[in-house]
Amino acid sequence: MTSPVLAVARPVREPVHDEESGAWTAGFTVAVTEHEPVFAGHYPDFPIFPGVCVMECVRRAAESARPPLTEGLRLAAVESTRFTAAVLPGDELTIEVTWSPRADGWRCAAKVATARGRTASVRLRYGPEAATC
Repeated sequence: MTSPVLAVARPVREPVHDEESGAWTAGFTVAVTEHEPVFAGHYPDFPIFPGVCVMECVRRAAESARPPLTEGLRLAAVESTRFTAAVLPGDELTIEVTWSPRADGWRCAAKVATARGRTASVRLRYGPEAATC
């Protein structure tokens, strides 16, 4: 998959397993620089990092901190997304991901913030890769 996002999710908290719930949590930061290609057209006089790019940062962070034995899972759905504040050039995103087991796969819930406060919440569903014919 090709992405226009240059920003890289860097781990700041290694995955931790909650034995009781089966959930895994991890923390990341992402530096959003003014060099992101999307800023040229979104918007030329008032650059804002698009929500879909925030979601891409969450996906990258989540997939770099997969729980054990989940390599065969793929992104099946974006269950929900809520954007609560703009992400601007120079912001650093803080992303906390929580993977929770479900009957049909795994859910990955993420909280995203900048120094100004909460920016987004994203919920992704991962399921088994479909068999090819």
